[in-house]
Amino acid sequence: MENIKLNMSRRIRRTPFTNKVEKCGVSDFTVVNHMLLPKGYRNSVEEDYWHLNKYVQIWDVSCQRQVQIFGPDAEKLVQKMTPRSIKNMETGKCFYIPIIDENAGMINDPVLLKLDDDMFWISIADSDILLWAKGLALGSNFNVNIIEPDVYPLAVQGPKSEELMVSLFGEDIKKIKFFNFKIFDFLGTKQIIARSGYSKQDGFEIYFKGFEEHFDRIELGEKLWDTIWEAGQKFNISPGCPNLIDRIEAGLLSYGNDFTKDNNPLECNLDRYCNENDNHEFVGKEALKKIKLQGIKQKIRGIIFEGEPYYPNGKLLNVFSEKNNKIGQITSGIYSPSLKKNIGLSMILKDYWDIGQNVVIETIDKRKIKGVITTLPFPK
Repeated sequence: MENIKLNMSRRIRRTPFTNKVEKCGVSDFTVVNHMLLPKGYRNSVEEDYWHLNKYVQIWDVSCQRQVQIFGPDAEKLVQKMTPRSIKNMETGKCFYIPIIDENAGMINDPVLLKLDDDMFWISIADSDILLWAKGLALGSNFNVNIIEPDVYPLAVQGPKSEELMVSLFGEDIKKIKFFNFKIFDFLGTKQIIARSGYSKQDGFEIYFKGFEEHFDRIELGEKLWDTIWEAGQKFNISPGCPNLIDRIEAGLLSYGNDFTKDNNPLECNLDRYCNENDNHEFVGKEALKKIKLQGIKQKIRGIIFEGEPYYPNGKLLNVFSEKNNKIGQITSGIYSPSLKKNIGLSMILKDYWDIGQNVVIETIDKRKIKGVITTLPFPK
């Protein structure tokens, strides 16, 4: 496996920050939305975890592509795509939204940004929502324009992130509430900065626009990276990426790993975004009503399990009841150095999903070890 390499081509897109990422010593990439996502540097996942918990990191998360919906019917189209009501959403807000298909299957769980009454960005997980939105707009004859804009998110994450961002953009950074955004100047360009990120730490995401006049995309992107990097030296900044330990501890789900289109939002603990009192129409509404009426058969839960420290190897771990009935699989798992236990996420059958339920985990080498169902996020 160590000699297997990823064959680069135009189908796998570089970002305005890839040159900087490579100079920082990136060791691994994955591909999300046809774009490179750094997955590791010189430090181990655990070393990266402790640094993220204490200081500040800069992440190239340009793979969080934007689907821009603009026009008179923009709000109608966005509302048709999700069970979550956006009726009272204000400009400057970010909403986490499930997007489902006609069978109520999850096809994405993006963050929605409202830029204006007639313009939205959908910051997507790893699936082609651009084509889905275009199809819905065409089928409904909506008056909208849908594109993937030249936008490349750059995350600044960790407890020192606010101090770093204030040093660059001023005290107004402190006024940004969680899941809100404001517009700031960078070298004469207007950049959206949101208080958000794929971690349980405080942090920000700069929705870097590479289409500003008088600047080359890569040139401007590298200026932004260098500016953050240089200012971050006194805060012990490090290059980083979404950290698996931090993500699992926080109960943050990964589309395509922890759930797929075969799962509905109720199984993914997204009930609060599927309010029965919301009377708007959306794709999959009747299917979701039927699922609510019949009840779900499985739900994502946390599992704490014993054994030697577990590190991911790309394989799933089977989960059994104490009577040896298979009841799920650990889809994301790792050793937590702060909890000093192995932790994982799993879709667990109804009869076994109660908190405190004892379970059995089957290791890769077929050994059986004890585990217990727990809440998400994981208890400290």
